[in-house]
Amino acid sequence: MTNIFVDATMPDDERRQKLYQGALFLHSPTPSLNALVAFARELIEEAFHPDDPRTAQFELPVERYVEILARLKPFFIHHARSKELVQGTLREFGCDPELTYFDVPRLRSATSNDYLTTGIAFAFHPHRDTWYSAPPCQLNWWLPVYDIAPDNGLAFHPRYFDEAIKNGSRTYNYYEWNRTSRASAAQHIKTDTRVQPKPEQEIALDPQIRVIAPSGGVTIFSGAHLHSSVPNTSGVTRFSIDFRTVHFADVSSRRGAVNIDSESTGTNLRDFLRVADLARLPEEIVTPYDQVEAPAEHLVYQPTIVPLPAGDLAADAAQASA
Repeated sequence: MTNIFVDATMPDDERRQKLYQGALFLHSPTPSLNALVAFARELIEEAFHPDDPRTAQFELPVERYVEILARLKPFFIHHARSKELVQGTLREFGCDPELTYFDVPRLRSATSNDYLTTGIAFAFHPHRDTWYSAPPCQLNWWLPVYDIAPDNGLAFHPRYFDEAIKNGSRTYNYYEWNRTSRASAAQHIKTDTRVQPKPEQEIALDPQIRVIAPSGGVTIFSGAHLHSSVPNTSGVTRFSIDFRTVHFADVSSRRGAVNIDSESTGTNLRDFLRVADLARLPEEIVTPYDQVEAPAEHLVYQPTIVPLPAGDLAADAAQASA
């Protein structure tokens, strides 16, 4: 059974434990979440100007659309303001800033009617984040930038939280992904040949839970939940933001959801930043998660930030940091 908590008020320790057991937490927008969405909208709307970003896919050739996303997404993801707003959000939710770590917020886009479903606008098949080298204690925070509908949101497949699935995670190494695949997303327009762990058996997509949140409303869930992008037939592009968190005590004690079927190698834990001061997790508590060795330059991805081409916000490019 999947329990769904709506606007629940409870200590972070209790909330994390329920999340590790498969609960979903839904929360109404907060000041920091609204500010994060407003900042994303500014960048999105400037990048696609004069087109409406939700319908620009019907006005632009796909190559031009990809070019815009290839600049827009890294600029938002690694901007100092994005990090500040996530830090504020986590403080609003009662997370201890000295013990809570987050990764940079990703800006996602899901176009309608199969306009672009690969590479930089990848339409996620059913998957667990643990298949992608996430630790069992990883929690995901997901929020739409514009209001969404049942046919362009996020789906959960709760049957499989406690049921193993044959999958391709044994071929996934996080450090190899950093080395070969992360920077090439914009090159995959017609097909996506990157290693993406998928189910290797037939799975039942129903029953499923579709969360229809307002702009800025957040869904929190365990990275061990099987979830997927709902096939977008809405006629508009869905933009969303997601980021992840881990707690120092849970990382160090290896607490979290039960790993029932992931065989991925490497770990994304070096990507996480402390809410208090953006420090990374100490190496001595990360290395126990390593099953393979890799050159230091592949342990943490270092992006190339390209300034937005025009407008007042482009002047802030110097604030974007790797």
